[in-house]
Amino acid sequence: MESNIADKAVPAAPGGPPPDWLGRQWWGLRRNLVAKIATLPMVFTALVVFLGGTLWSIFYSFTKSKSLPVEKFVGFAQYERLFNTKRWIVSLENIAIFGICSLVFSLVIGFLLAALLDQKIRFENTFRTIFLYPFALSFIITGLVWQWILNPEFGIQQVVRSFGFEEFVFNPLRDPEIVIYGVLIAGLWQGSGLVMVLMLAGLRGIEEDIWKAARVDGIPAWKTYLIIVIPMMRPVFVTTLVLIAAGIVKVFDLVVAQTAGGPGIASEVPAKYVYDYLFARGNLGQGLAASTVMLLSVLVVLIPWMYLEFGSRRQQKHG
Repeated sequence: MESNIADKAVPAAPGGPPPDWLGRQWWGLRRNLVAKIATLPMVFTALVVFLGGTLWSIFYSFTKSKSLPVEKFVGFAQYERLFNTKRWIVSLENIAIFGICSLVFSLVIGFLLAALLDQKIRFENTFRTIFLYPFALSFIITGLVWQWILNPEFGIQQVVRSFGFEEFVFNPLRDPEIVIYGVLIAGLWQGSGLVMVLMLAGLRGIEEDIWKAARVDGIPAWKTYLIIVIPMMRPVFVTTLVLIAAGIVKVFDLVVAQTAGGPGIASEVPAKYVYDYLFARGNLGQGLAASTVMLLSVLVVLIPWMYLEFGSRRQQKHG
């Protein structure tokens, strides 16, 4: 009697998937159907606008298109011309300097500010608002503000000289050798607050027992941060790096507002190069070739990161 009962098929729980394979597949498709339908516009936009626009840009980067797209193929001529143009080479050098310095200094400044605020200081909310406020401004406003601050006639240089230091010189926006660092100062001023907030959220997620155990063991605070806390904040650092990298690739309006790419072409960046050739010079093929190179540079960084991030999770799940 007991064996006969055990041999019988167990019915599915109310609201759960049916026991047969075909029924389970249909139940899986039907589940959250409204949510899946709601994502269709986003999927359509991603496929048609982003993917379609990307393929269109790559296609016409191999043509001799000027003001309007034409299907007159010239092979890699646009790319050869691109890498033989001094303006493009200078823009690549500038974005490399700006990018490396932004990644390093944004993380260091943001983490130090977050560590200070994490000490439960007085007026924490006020300081947090002050540090984060620049991020609420547009890059155009930031560029104009720092253009005035760095102006040698009434900016930092003039203020310091008014205290008697007549030989003091600080004029980065008019010096072709260091102009990109003047742009970097404005970028750090605006972006470090966001990094601080992200890092502070990560620090607040560290359990208090870890800090107590470190203090009991006599581990100095700096070593606790370096050996214990920072490795535990890996997801926060990854998210922050992705956000910073996205801002670096598309830096455009900050340069336009501060220097307009000058003096000469000393502060040129790839996004401004693409914009000028697409709209100002009416050279569609050259502009699309430059934008395709920018896309490839992003993929070179993004694909290995995605493989390491999601591939390791999959191996841990199946391992």
